[in-house]
Amino acid sequence: MEDRPHSFSRRWLLGALLSGAALPALAGAPARSPRPEPRPGRLSAASSSGSARPAVPSAAALVNEARLGGTVGFVVADARSGAVLESRHADTALPPGSVTKIFTTLYALDRLGPDYRFATRLIATGPVIDGRIQGDLILAGGGDPTLDTDALGDLTTSLRAKGVRGVSGRFLFDASALPPIPEIDPGQPAQAGYNPGLSGLNLNFNRVYFEWKRGAEGYSATMDARGLRYRPAVGGIDIAVVDRPAPLYTYGERGGKELWTVARGALGRGGGRWLPVRHPARYTAEVFRTLAAAQSIALPAPQPASLPGVPPGASGAGTVLASHRSAPLTEVLREMLKYSTNLTAETIGLTASAAGGTAPASLSASAAQMATWARDRYGIAAHFTDHSGLGSGTRVTAAELVRLLAAANANAPLRELLKTVRLRDARGRPIRNSPIQIRAKTGTLNFVSGLAGYVAAPGDTQLIFAILTADVPRRDALPASARERPPGGRSWLRRARHLQQELITRWSTVYAGRN
Repeated sequence: MEDRPHSFSRRWLLGALLSGAALPALAGAPARSPRPEPRPGRLSAASSSGSARPAVPSAAALVNEARLGGTVGFVVADARSGAVLESRHADTALPPGSVTKIFTTLYALDRLGPDYRFATRLIATGPVIDGRIQGDLILAGGGDPTLDTDALGDLTTSLRAKGVRGVSGRFLFDASALPPIPEIDPGQPAQAGYNPGLSGLNLNFNRVYFEWKRGAEGYSATMDARGLRYRPAVGGIDIAVVDRPAPLYTYGERGGKELWTVARGALGRGGGRWLPVRHPARYTAEVFRTLAAAQSIALPAPQPASLPGVPPGASGAGTVLASHRSAPLTEVLREMLKYSTNLTAETIGLTASAAGGTAPASLSASAAQMATWARDRYGIAAHFTDHSGLGSGTRVTAAELVRLLAAANANAPLRELLKTVRLRDARGRPIRNSPIQIRAKTGTLNFVSGLAGYVAAPGDTQLIFAILTADVPRRDALPASARERPPGGRSWLRRARHLQQELITRWSTVYAGRN
């Protein structure tokens, strides 16, 4: 179904705000907002000259106009006093999508501290004599979600600078810092790059680049782990182009390799896309070996450090020859919130859980630890299935989100870490010099859209809000083949995002100048 033009216009609202004109405001905070009454001394719906001006649309009217189905829940509160100004289905638990990452951010800051850095180390179990390590070389991961091919290449450069040309023993990789998890949410399409595996060793957000070109004799296909400065081929992951109408992609494993197939009709003349990696530790070690070979460092085939004969905690002993450290946690979190990277959220959440004294055995176990933390720290009874919000089993209420945001507003740097969300005009273009400033986190799943954060509006107005919209029955009814591009999904999402902006504009107008 195509969107029809919205009958409510923001032109007079934004125009009035930009011009500094006084606007009507609500005195109370009903769950369903009636037409606002003017404050004393402010303009009513009709100016003194008698010219009519449209009334501010009620929240209920905006929700009805959006035609989303399902449930729309929201809460908006005064940031200074905490007083709830408006709400709708405030205590209805809904899937928040990536808004979950707000919880993960505060959980990680609390458990790890803002200056925490992930470390990836190269450890030798023996001395370097005549260019050879007299023992094993261990690539030891610390769960770094930001490690990329360029950083891995720099580690090989550092290794060569130490005079290393080979090893007398084995090349091992240790990913035991985090449990191996083949995918975040099993319900996602196989080819979804935002749903990779994870472990204590991660590379390029655990994605591999698939590139194809059509020639006279068919398609040529390559898989690589490209960075900005390095582009090593990947040998442990293969893909085959096959003749079939559907599915577009399939995934399997055989002989220690990850195997993909893709339908020929989906490729066109040429192109590329990132595909998820299910065994990231092995992938990282294989790419390291390729990069090392380019530095004339000969390494045997990588093997996991959990092999018989390798003492427990072997990567904790020996000599560190080189290491790579991530940016401080606050910077990693800022990027995670900006780009909504699921892998980053999951590895940070798992690391935070391990720092609490109990190393989680699974993603669900770690998510349960975060739920306990939210209950004990903020009195919030949310349910989490992961740390990214990708799994649709997570549930939280708008009231709980606002409570969390209010507490964080006073005690943590969350506001500065959240990205700026800009109001847009009817053509989808950002509105320049808008008087309404929004810092928030978005959340999107099929027929799920959330937005939560802070608003600075004219008159030194400071608001905290959470908007959760979900048509869960429609989402649950999707067959697996329609989950990547569900029919009606784009139109639904446009209307949901439009509603979010309409509600924020309403609140910024109605409560302008509230002190």
